[in-house]
Amino acid sequence: MLTGKQKRFLRSQAHHIQPIFQVGKGGVNSNLVKQVEDALEARELIKVSVLQNCEEDKDTVAIELSTGSKAELVQVIGSTIVLYKESVNQKRIELP
Repeated sequence: MLTGKQKRFLRSQAHHIQPIFQVGKGGVNSNLVKQVEDALEARELIKVSVLQNCEEDKDTVAIELSTGSKAELVQVIGSTIVLYKESVNQKRIELP
């Protein structure tokens, strides 16, 4: 689990990055979860955008993605979800 200080740090890091996934009408599926896992391994910190035509609630999408990819849910702000998972091979972010 992340501490409040670590979450604040990750939010400040995530501020400048663009969402690399969009969750739309299809919602969360196993293919999307796999792609999110791969992206987290490569980048550690990603943003996911929830589109207006998504049938699921953004909080539900956030929980499904974080549990499916075994990542930490850093923040849900507006329709954007910020996820963090420490990389096994390409560790870049040093948490405070």
